[in-house]
Amino acid sequence: PPLPARTEAHLRAAQVTAPPGLAVDAIPPAGFRRFSHVVTLDRRDLDAAAAELFSWQVQRRAGLRVQSSDAVLVVGTVVLLHLGVGRAAVRIPCRVVEVVDEPGLKSFTYATLPGHPERGLEKFALSTADDGRVRFTVSAVSQPATCLAKIGGPLTRPDVMTRRYLAALRT
Repeated sequence: PPLPARTEAHLRAAQVTAPPGLAVDAIPPAGFRRFSHVVTLDRRDLDAAAAELFSWQVQRRAGLRVQSSDAVLVVGTVVLLHLGVGRAAVRIPCRVVEVVDEPGLKSFTYATLPGHPERGLEKFALSTADDGRVRFTVSAVSQPATCLAKIGGPLTRPDVMTRRYLAALRT
């Protein structure tokens, strides 16, 4: 379903919870963890993979319900992801803060918004490998922001979702 206008306005007005100056590709500040995982896909069509990436298919295939302000993401797009069903679903609000659409490289980064279980940034990047296949990288820098994330143990760690994201473009 689309993002309701009231929810969209609320998310657009919210400040990102990632601290200023935080970067996915830099050494994280104290209390933050950084990770990056890469898979090489069998597919060779970077543009087709990017069309899926930029239309939230990675998140949908990873088992998240997606409500976005834009069908195809751009800088400033706000999204409310849901993990689980009904009232027990975890709400995961984010704002797209960077989009790269260059030959050989397609990526976007989103920042967490209030209510997200983590505080930080997550980047999804597609690039062309030397052999012509597409490489998919998911990187993040974050720290737990909610009690659930702090005490949830391995089930709430970002790498669990990362594995699901990486599998999403393999099919």
